Amino acid sequence: MGLADTADQTSLSSRLRARRDVQLRALISDVHDQKGAVRIIDMGGTPEYWQRVGLDFLRASNTHVTIINLHATELDRGSRNEDLFSFAVGNACDLHDFPGNSFDIAHSNSVIEHVLTWGNMKNFARETRRVAPWHYVQTPYFWFPVDPHFYRLPFYHWLPRPMRAKLLMLLPLAHVGRIGTLDKAHDIVEGAKLIDRAQMELLFPDSQHSFERFYGLPKSMIAIRGPS
Repeated sequence: MGLADTADQTSLSSRLRARRDVQLRALISDVHDQKGAVRIIDMGGTPEYWQRVGLDFLRASNTHVTIINLHATELDRGSRNEDLFSFAVGNACDLHDFPGNSFDIAHSNSVIEHVLTWGNMKNFARETRRVAPWHYVQTPYFWFPVDPHFYRLPFYHWLPRPMRAKLLMLLPLAHVGRIGTLDKAHDIVEGAKLIDRAQMELLFPDSQHSFERFYGLPKSMIAIRGPS
């Protein structure tokens, strides 16, 4: 069984994503039942992700997804299906172009841990709650022994940052393999900061919080606020 091979439908990553999809589709269905149409803003997402959720399901739910990313190159992955998706370059920590409640659901999957600072995380959460009355936010859990960004070495994310940077130069832990310079290694280490349950609840105080578990251990967290 693979741990993080998303192409392998038997991998842990793929099986957990399938369980998440059930919760997300339930939220979309609840909004559709109430409003007859669903407007979603996906912060940091890709069309590929929504293909797994189900394009036919999105069409049947009269759903339109606006995908926001920092860089235009991140919006080019997967089929564009312009009847379902709109695309925009933007910063999810400051969505000033969108008035409050511009959407029905604000969505993010494994994004908040990449906004670099606690201040940015608070801004991200504020914007998530401002641009839509309901939301679905998923992020890896700090106290699970495997960081999905560096899954080849358990306990890696609990080590001191200087040690983590040096290990990236010694071992092929990053997705691109071993890192050639200490400067770049530190950039990668600083690029993902996992959070715990208390932080998640502080960021999203009016959500229902749950864990995804692996053999009983909490692996990632999901915060959901919906109409029911």
